[in-house]
Amino acid sequence: MIHEVLPVGQLGCNCSILGDPDTAEAIVIDPGDDISEIEAILSKHGLMVKMILITHAHIDHIGGAAKLKESTGAPVYMNENDADLYKHIDVQASWLGMAVPEKTSIDGSLKDGDKFLMGTTELLAMHTPGHTQGSSCIWIPGEKTLLAGDTLFRDSIGRTDLPGGDGRQILRSISNKLLALPEDTTVICGHGDSTTIGREKKRNPFLRGL
Repeated sequence: MIHEVLPVGQLGCNCSILGDPDTAEAIVIDPGDDISEIEAILSKHGLMVKMILITHAHIDHIGGAAKLKESTGAPVYMNENDADLYKHIDVQASWLGMAVPEKTSIDGSLKDGDKFLMGTTELLAMHTPGHTQGSSCIWIPGEKTLLAGDTLFRDSIGRTDLPGGDGRQILRSISNKLLALPEDTTVICGHGDSTTIGREKKRNPFLRGL
């Protein structure tokens, strides 16, 4: 499987570009900005975008979805519990002093347990509310890789002081869903460095006692 991680936008959201070298199918997760750079990676590998998955509706993760959908025709999937957050993306832009990005329709809800195929690679959606009510992670069992959005970070967890955040809820999501994964699972975080489930069990100060 092709997997390139590209930090995009002023907040450095980690956008994942996944590709199947045999079928040339691609899935893009969290195209927050810098769509031309995402398209350059797709072109380099000769990939065609099959779908766009959004881990949550914060502007740095979804801001470029409309442009990528327009250029590729790929449908956009996001958990429906973040619909209101996306509706008010202009408010998010005002917090950061950013231009309001173009919005797109959401073509499908990213529900807990949903399965997506890219060639022979299976991706599973995991609803992990707490950072936002619709926050989701993407688990790729065949690669032992978790795309964690802003739910889990290296030595930290997602912030819960923004609208839709819930501190107890995010810890339940991490404990019940993420810490149950194999310890050698590679975690691609929404920002910053990657980690593993085993490392965070041992070293993450927010997870002590879970």
